[in-house]
Amino acid sequence: MSLCLCGSNKLAADCCSPVINGERKAVTAENLMRARYCAFALGRVDFLSSSLHPDHRDDHDVEATRRWAENSEWLGLQIVESERGGEPDTEGVVEFIARFKEKGVIRYHHERSNFSKVDGEWYFVDGELVLPETKINESPKIGRNDPCPCGSGKKFKKCCG
Repeated sequence: MSLCLCGSNKLAADCCSPVINGERKAVTAENLMRARYCAFALGRVDFLSSSLHPDHRDDHDVEATRRWAENSEWLGLQIVESERGGEPDTEGVVEFIARFKEKGVIRYHHERSNFSKVDGEWYFVDGELVLPETKINESPKIGRNDPCPCGSGKKFKKCCG
């Protein structure tokens, strides 16, 4: 038996496989998120389509999803945060980072996904990419002719610059 691809450290048969195979429903929004990640890794586009909220299926591009799933090597899932989305809830948000390799380049898909429960079943509604924070250098700018901050006594341009 193999461990589940979602990173839960549970056996696949006790984690996401029964959800993907329709043997049981996802209990939480995070459980559905993990199963959707596994479906990408396994190329189970049928599950990705059926786990979409019914109101959002019309604009779903099945072939684009299939290409992304099949042309990527899925390397791991990190759940950053889950908000609501428990058994008694009807809505939830899961922030995650999926790591994958595409055309030999390792990439990260960082998203906050919205989930909704309809008639006792969780569905993926939509997601918003989480962009990296802009870092502002707050230290003073060193001019080429200023003394080097390393303490050598040389001008910055002749030392570390």
